[in-house]
Amino acid sequence: MSWRKDSGRAERGYHHGNLKEALLQAALGLIAEKGPGGFTFADAARMAGVSPAAPYRHFRDRDELLSSIAQRGFEQFEVVLTAAWDDGRPDTVAAFERVGKAYLAFARNEPAFYSAMFESGIPVDANPTLMAASERAFNVIRAAAERLAALTPPGVARPPALMMALHIWSLAHGVASLFGRGDAARRKLPMTPEDLLEAGVLIYLRGLGFSPEGGAAEAKPQAEKPAGPWGKPKA
Repeated sequence: MSWRKDSGRAERGYHHGNLKEALLQAALGLIAEKGPGGFTFADAARMAGVSPAAPYRHFRDRDELLSSIAQRGFEQFEVVLTAAWDDGRPDTVAAFERVGKAYLAFARNEPAFYSAMFESGIPVDANPTLMAASERAFNVIRAAAERLAALTPPGVARPPALMMALHIWSLAHGVASLFGRGDAARRKLPMTPEDLLEAGVLIYLRGLGFSPEGGAAEAKPQAEKPAGPWGKPKA
């Protein structure tokens, strides 16, 4: 769900008993315009067309408002990544490529949510509900990494699946933040962000012994072996 300037002033929602949603939409608009650190709680109230005291009916402070936006962002992010992964169909590598494209598409299409999720400075682990939403989204990437790890060619050292997931997430997040955004923070690039991410992941997988054509055969998962410099593989 994207915030749009023509989506209607929030005071109408307030008078219909929808103050919380009005404040969330107002804050999303301010994030899109000024970034997650560029507005105050009072600014959100003013944008929503209510008194400065009204937001306290639903949110303790500005951080709690940002936390709610980040949680909603992660929930939508999980839906997008899950649909792209599609339980690894028709094959692991093709499904994994879709996840990467979906990651970039979310950052491009929902820059306000993306900023709230990753740039607001809200400590995720301080809010159990936000933490759970964040973990569910990350677990889609982890599931894909576990499938890829199982396809590592026999005899080739590989990192644990969790480490692979963190490596790939870091790469996707870097490309999305620098080149794949839909706001003024996007940097110019002589190629598409999708091409950049695909090339980066290909280099990474080739370093683990995958062929340029997309990896080992699905029918030959690696047997459990010591994983060299990364230690013992983890499920």
